Amino acid sequence: MGEFQVHRVRFFAYVPAGIRCLAHSARSDRLALARTDGALELYNFAANYFQEKGIPGHETRSIEALCWAAGDRLFGAGLSGDISEYDLEKLRVKYSLDGFGGPIWSLAADAHGTQLAVGCEDGSVKLFQILPDKIQFERSLDRQKGRILSLSWHPSGTRIAVGSIDLLRVFDVRSGHSIQRILVDRCLQGPQSRECVVWSVAFLSDGTIVSADSAGKVQFWDSEKGTLLETHPVSSSAVLSLAVCETEDSIVVGTSEGAVYQFQLLPLKWGSAESQWVRTKPFQHHTHDVRAVAHSATALISGGLDAQLVIRPLMEKVHGKSYDAALRKFTYPHRRLVSCAKKARLLLFQFPQHLELWKLGATSATGKDGDVLPVSRAPEHLLQLKSKGPEHICCSCVSPCGSWVAYSTASRFHLHRVRYENDRVSIKRVAAMPKLQGSAHQLLCSADSSRLLVASDQGSVHILELLEPGGCRHLQTLRPNSESMEAVYLLAVSADGDWLAAAGGDWAINIYSLRHFKPHCTVPAYNCAVTALAIHPVTNNLVIAHSDQQVFEFSIPSREYTAWSRKVQQHGLHRGWLERDTPITHITFNPKEPAHILLHDTHMFCILDKSLPLPDAATSLMNQITLKQLSEKARRGHVHAFKICKKYRPLLFMELLDEGSLVVVERPVMDIKTQLPPPVQQKKFGT
Repeated sequence: MGEFQVHRVRFFAYVPAGIRCLAHSARSDRLALARTDGALELYNFAANYFQEKGIPGHETRSIEALCWAAGDRLFGAGLSGDISEYDLEKLRVKYSLDGFGGPIWSLAADAHGTQLAVGCEDGSVKLFQILPDKIQFERSLDRQKGRILSLSWHPSGTRIAVGSIDLLRVFDVRSGHSIQRILVDRCLQGPQSRECVVWSVAFLSDGTIVSADSAGKVQFWDSEKGTLLETHPVSSSAVLSLAVCETEDSIVVGTSEGAVYQFQLLPLKWGSAESQWVRTKPFQHHTHDVRAVAHSATALISGGLDAQLVIRPLMEKVHGKSYDAALRKFTYPHRRLVSCAKKARLLLFQFPQHLELWKLGATSATGKDGDVLPVSRAPEHLLQLKSKGPEHICCSCVSPCGSWVAYSTASRFHLHRVRYENDRVSIKRVAAMPKLQGSAHQLLCSADSSRLLVASDQGSVHILELLEPGGCRHLQTLRPNSESMEAVYLLAVSADGDWLAAAGGDWAINIYSLRHFKPHCTVPAYNCAVTALAIHPVTNNLVIAHSDQQVFEFSIPSREYTAWSRKVQQHGLHRGWLERDTPITHITFNPKEPAHILLHDTHMFCILDKSLPLPDAATSLMNQITLKQLSEKARRGHVHAFKICKKYRPLLFMELLDEGSLVVVERPVMDIKTQLPPPVQQKKFGT
């Protein structure tokens, strides 16, 4: 595999924001996720659960509810009182409209996708008509006392069930009047009772209302008579979220204790027509409040304040013991938050509202494989660069020489010149910036630090020339030959500065000539999202990783896939490689070893040696530490292209600094959990 001096970095204090709400689209098999900092993420289940799109957070934006409507249109609302529609091509808020009812706690679309209902702080339920390019206020239902915390449409679109404090109500949509009022039992706490908050409701097609409340109960009600049908005590604290599958025979609920439960509608006895709701499966995959749940056709989905997205496949819906039946947990973003200045040996860490620039430590000692070497110079925190305004940072980069730092928010692009004089660091903002059309979604410096490449939200790439002593000018804007307006989210530039590869939200990869400033070619279409790409410094071959774990090599000068890439597709990649559940997020190369491709995901980094044969199905993809424990004879049977190391994880970033030096950035889950607020205190046996 080769020996490297590894800089093991654990001082990136990244803490992801908690998950506030989820919305699953059965039509597109996508999941929309909103976090407590206002950030929005989009996961494509058909593309191996890849986080294909994201909209950065905002200090004044609190998303309390999400819903899909009218096909693939996504709406959100929150405590600001605005209803927003999101532009999923340009990755920004398309427009916002005041709900005129104070903070909005709940949002839902009818089954036909023609109307939105919002539950407001002032006790009103307001209806909005969904038009082709906007939404329009239609009318308000009778105002009630108390905020509307949850609501659900009946599948017929004629009634709406709402939940508030101590009450459930049913509204007739046509008349706008309340036709049913149901009192919910209060929480008993010693001799006194406290108010019962109905956090979530679901309206089933047979007229049954399902409620989840702060008393820890899941209850089933007859909406016509207003009577209680069933009560299921679930938690000693609160049940915070609830979701129903499309067939209405399965329900998932989430509690403040971190537990997730499934309810199933089962016959009373074999062959009986009568059925009842039974709590069947408990899961404990979270440590904190499960604020959001969703139910797809084959899985239970949950997210909580521990920032973890959990997808639990239902075994009865998945045929056989296959890769589709695997439990998936996502804590870390499927994009890079770290950039590296190789020549200056600097790391730039991206946080929502600031950047940190660190200088790597050094050692003069030597040792054998596995030794921890003493540090002669400790890592140094050089500077912290704070972003002004409420918008969160969406992308950033540092130049290879370490003299330029750039970052962008949703509306503004910033460039700074960094100087190092006598162990002192100074930074100055470049004031005269060219006006660029659209916002930036990816930033990248050329290898010689003379150019900055800015990926826009309109499918184009801007090229800026970096000028001494501290300025820049706009050179050119590169646009694809196609009419795609999808935002570009991945960039790769060649070491000689001649070629640029750009991947957009439509999964197309366009290659441009930076010498002539025009499109060169387009990589043949592949029906899966691009997760990482890089251009080899010697051969100018483009290496592409996709969300289904396939790896391709494309010759830019020849405009075709290389012979090695065709060989890989004919032979097929190893099953153990294809069944990894986290995407490749970074690719790099060793110029001294042209046959080596270095790539990593969250759980491993791998050296892919093109000079060795691909492993066959009978060979196991062993970790290098395990491989070293085998005899010399046994090791000969594992000589193949994939050299995998799982020593460093969770792995947020990996880069080759020089021929024998490597930097890895880890962020252990336990370090994140120590930064979270304490969970609900639970009594444990024997304590």
